[in-house]
Amino acid sequence: MKSIKPGRAPSFMGGFASIFVSIFGIFWIFMAINIGAPVFFPIFGILFVIMGIANAIYNFKNATSQNRYSAFDITDDDEEIDPLNERFKPTKQPIDNIEIKYCPYCGNKLAKDFEYCPSCGKKIPD
Repeated sequence: MKSIKPGRAPSFMGGFASIFVSIFGIFWIFMAINIGAPVFFPIFGILFVIMGIANAIYNFKNATSQNRYSAFDITDDDEEIDPLNERFKPTKQPIDNIEIKYCPYCGNKLAKDFEYCPSCGKKIPD
């Protein structure tokens, strides 16, 4: 079964883009020096190179490490376990005589007689 779970946000694509930014920074430095631009223009290029290298290291390390930062990912159960299933397991037994509703807009828990969500203020559909 496929599941949506935290994915791999900083990735190889981000690492390659960071390398491109570093190359652009080097190009910027040489062009700024060649045209005789004020001193802060080459310094701006140096900042590009430093940020590009730091970001490339971060992206490549994150894309290849076991404990990586993730935004969203779609996987099969045999690839990786779904941490959301571990966190949001259904309760073992439902509580009798209590109807629990959730706001369709923000997901806040609501009592059965609420007409408006106390969290987002939107009218709850019947």
